[in-house]
Amino acid sequence: MNQFDKDPGEIALLLAELREEHRDLDEAIARLSDDPSVDQLQLRRMKKRKLKLKDWMAFLESQLIPDMDA
Repeated sequence: MNQFDKDPGEIALLLAELREEHRDLDEAIARLSDDPSVDQLQLRRMKKRKLKLKDWMAFLESQLIPDMDA
């Protein structure tokens, strides 16, 4: 079984974990953005990670949509 053959319950659990990480990153980025002495490279990496999480969540959400026969 590969990672894309998970049942909907497992996908939903993974989505919840990714959403929590995404939310935590969003809050951390907001706090760090207000600090003028923040490491800009670290901030960019956090933003990139947040975007990757968003893409991964969208992919997993699409896996929960049942295939429709044409």
